[in-house]
Formats: sequence, C-alpha cells, structure tokens
Amino acid sequence: MADEIEVLIVDDIPETRDHLAKLLGFEPDIRVIGTASSGAEAIEQAVKLLPDVILMDINMPDMDGITATERLSAQIPTAAVVMMSVQGEADYLRRSMLAGAREFLVKPFSSDELTASIRQVYTREKAKADRAAASPSARTTASTDEGLVVAVFSPKGGVGRTTIAVNLAVAAAAELGKKVTLVDCSLQFGDVAVLLNLNPKDKSIAELMPELEQAIEPESVDAFTLTHSSGIRVLLAPSSPEMAELIDPASVRRVVEILRQRSELVVVDCAAWFNDTLLGILDLADVVLTVLTLEITSIKSTRLFLEVAEQLGYSHKIRLVLNRADTTLGIRVADVEHSIGRKVDHTIVSDGRAVVYALNRGIPFVLSNRESQVSQDLLRLAASLVGVRESHEEIGRKPPQKGKSLFARR
Repeated sequence: MADEIEVLIVDDIPETRDHLAKLLGFEPDIRVIGTASSGAEAIEQAVKLLPDVILMDINMPDMDGITATERLSAQIPTAAVVMMSVQGEADYLRRSMLAGAREFLVKPFSSDELTASIRQVYTREKAKADRAAASPSARTTASTDEGLVVAVFSPKGGVGRTTIAVNLAVAAAAELGKKVTLVDCSLQFGDVAVLLNLNPKDKSIAELMPELEQAIEPESVDAFTLTHSSGIRVLLAPSSPEMAELIDPASVRRVVEILRQRSELVVVDCAAWFNDTLLGILDLADVVLTVLTLEITSIKSTRLFLEVAEQLGYSHKIRLVLNRADTTLGIRVADVEHSIGRKVDHTIVSDGRAVVYALNRGIPFVLSNRESQVSQDLLRLAASLVGVRESHEEIGRKPPQKGKSLFARR
C-alpha cells in the first residue's frame, strides 16, 4: 500500500506494546512493523526497519525515550517520534521537543488521539521531504531582496499594540499591495488569531520549532502559516500558554529571518516585557514601533524603555506611535513629548466604537470601516513604513483593489 504508515512501538511494558499494536491494527493505513522494550533496542530496530513513525515511551530502563530520540534524530532523521508519557508537565514536553520529538501524548490517551497524532506527523514529514526534493532551480527564482521587519512593541499592556499590528499588516497588504507576514510573538497569550478570526488548526510557531533543527528551505515555513482573507500570511502564537516554553529565542530570530526572505514586510507583534526573545526581535528589526497612550503609567513606562533602548543601541530604529490620541483626556501631545524627551512620530485617533466593534467581529477595522479616521491613520502609518510615495490624500481616495473586498473569495 503506497501511503501505508509504518510504525515502531517502543515501551518497556509488554501489555502496553500489545495494546497499542491492537489499536493500530484496526487502521487500514497504519501498519506496526516492530516493537522494542528499551531505548537501545529502539535504535537497533529503527536502523533495521526504517519506520515512518516511532511511538516512544519517555521512561524506560537503560536508555530513556529522550536520549533515544536524540540519537534517532541524528541517525534516522526521516523517522518521526511521537513521545508518550504519563507525565504532562511542561518540562517533559520541552525536553522531548528539543530532543526531536514531533508530538507528545499524555497517557492515557484515546485511540483517536493516537491515530490522529501518527497521521499528522507522517503527513508533515512527508510534505517536508517533498519540499526538500524540489528542484533547486525552482527555488532560486525567488527574489533575494529582504523585506522590512517592523516590531510593534509597548512596555505596558493594554495600549492597543496588537490591534495596531494587525491593522497595520492588513492595510499594507490590502491597500498598498505588499506581500506581508504577521507574526504573533506574544507567545503565551497572543491575540492575533482572535482579531483575525483565525483557527490555528495545529499551525503555529510552536509546531515550526522542530523543523528548525534541520536545514530547512525558506519555503518550508509557509506550511505553518495561515492565509487571511486580506492576503496577509499569519504565523500564530501557540494555542496554549505552556507551549511557549518550547520556543527558544534563537529559533524565533531564525523564523523572522526566514520570513523576511519571503515577504516585503514582516510585522511582529511583541509581548510587553523584556526577555531574550524580545531582545532578539529588536536586534533584527528595521523599525520598532513603540506604542503609548495618554496615560501617566504608559508615558512613564515608555520613558524608561527609551532609556534602555538608547543603552542597547536601538534609538535610531524607534518610531513612537501615540494611540488613542485625544486631548480631552487632559494630557496634550506636547506634554507627552516633553516628558519622554523626543517627538511623537505618528498619532492614531481614539475611536473606541469602531475599534471594539471590529475586534469583537474578528474583522480588522481597516477593512470593515475603511473610511473612518482611525483607519486612515493606520493607512498613513503603513504607507510611511513601506516607503509609498503617494500622498495620504491619494491613498484616502484610492478605491479598494479588485479582489480585496471584505467578502471576496480567496
């Protein structure tokens, strides 16, 4: 059978091996080709049988599943490991993925969970092999020009950072015709999927991490992004907070470097705290959009960030974006500039009705309410970033591009 998935079962308990073999015996597209009772035996069997998928127990005598997986990743990289454990702690998950495992199942699991995991990792590995086998000439036709990386950051939460990042990306794609990728790097509690009404469907930066251990082609990253109706590509944050621990700062930087080869503009929505991941993004970014509002706490945090940014050598990258710019709050733009010691580069009006309505519908307001002042402010910001020479008035009069309407089929 051409698409039959060959599986090796590794577990030190005979009853568990028999039970798993019986469960998989009912699946017409899955065939158990061998079993092993230890890590050392697993390596020996895998070298001989060359399975597509290895079900690996994490706790075994003489060599545990993590050590065995590390060795198998080096010796038989074509075999995808699905780790099994009675312990579901984040540390076990992180160590397993770093060792090269493609999935992690917590015992007891259902037959459906087992077979779905096997088929998922097999399909993913097969797609990766197909991409690697593509002709080099087809890959070299891509442009070598690198895209602009824009990090959207605020040292304080609740200032509208994600809303700006999402609408900025959509405006650059739908209105300015740019090839845009949006990356949600708020890894624990990212909201990009909600604002765009996207279902992750097992596609996020967490699933991409194991691929980075190998010399993947830039095109391979596309398999882990989703396409929004506006035309932007989106790399989402993990679907659960604990998955964020699987993602190391160096890998995030590499992802952004790859995406800038595939896009004219990469917009990165950054979390609101300093860590190695954020510093890696700020190092790589061409522009750091720093968002603040007319609130004392936001102004204070921005001033402190600017001091740190100067020490780190980021000052020349920073553009200050004053969101919800409304002088009726008692603080003027001039007051903000005096407090933080530099000019505000861009202002975005306060329009809670339009913004909240769009957010709750999962439709960016630059699409659903294009003529509003808040949308026009985002269009102006997008145009300034991508270097469009048109005046803002021309952009405002510009009719929607054909095929870019809100309900257009993609």
